[in-house]
Amino acid sequence: MIATFNSVLGRISDIVLLPVLALNPWVAMAILSLVTSVFMLYVYRLVADQAGIRLVKSRISAHLLEMRLYQHNMPVTFKAQGRILTYNLRYLLLSTRPMLVMVVPLVLAILQLDLRFSVGPLNPGEPTILKIRLKEGYQPSRLVAAVESSPGLAIETPPLRIDRDRELDWRVRATAAGTGDVRIRVGDEIVTKQVVTGTAGNRGISPARVGGNWFDKILSPGEPPLAEASALESVEIGYPARRMSIFGLRLHWLIVYFALSVLFSLGLKGTFGVEI
Repeated sequence: MIATFNSVLGRISDIVLLPVLALNPWVAMAILSLVTSVFMLYVYRLVADQAGIRLVKSRISAHLLEMRLYQHNMPVTFKAQGRILTYNLRYLLLSTRPMLVMVVPLVLAILQLDLRFSVGPLNPGEPTILKIRLKEGYQPSRLVAAVESSPGLAIETPPLRIDRDRELDWRVRATAAGTGDVRIRVGDEIVTKQVVTGTAGNRGISPARVGGNWFDKILSPGEPPLAEASALESVEIGYPARRMSIFGLRLHWLIVYFALSVLFSLGLKGTFGVEI
């Protein structure tokens, strides 16, 4: 069921994001952040107690002014600080309802965006590590394991077996551009892992294929989850990290996304008549 959900959500994201991902990354991120801000402000307008938030913020401002005016009167200052703390807690409670409405769609959207902005494809000639982690009770040194090379990927080393971490590592190298599956044999089991070299396209890149519980599977939506009966906990490819550059800084996309979303929200809250 989770595999179907991830697949459907991925296809919808492919269609929705197709025109955006063709743009410059900064332009694309600005558009995505703007859409997110509009969504959050709309939810706040429909769900949040606007009058209550307005009242609480005015009370906080009043008590801050009180502290400034009576800064030499310790009893008054302490009382004002206590009231500010109380009203801050009320503000948090008033903000909880819209946050609960927003959290699920925002998390799902961020997971889909992460596939497209977090890592880049392997460049032809670039080496990396193919990592397998086994479930509890399995020891790499006691299992026969092999990886079959696929078009665009060469296997350069035998597996490094780390029993303490239940881990097997191969050094692999991209040889040509394309998208394909590498076949991994562990004992009598065969699993595949998507490998992207040269270009990612609109579908994005899945660094890991996982098993485990439903939460782990939701957090890695790029590929179908491993079978419940599999001895493997995860299969990972070490892709190069993507960063967004500005003024000499290299920033993770999520930092840019949240910063722009906050700026757009603050700038548009008056247009929507929203108090946040």
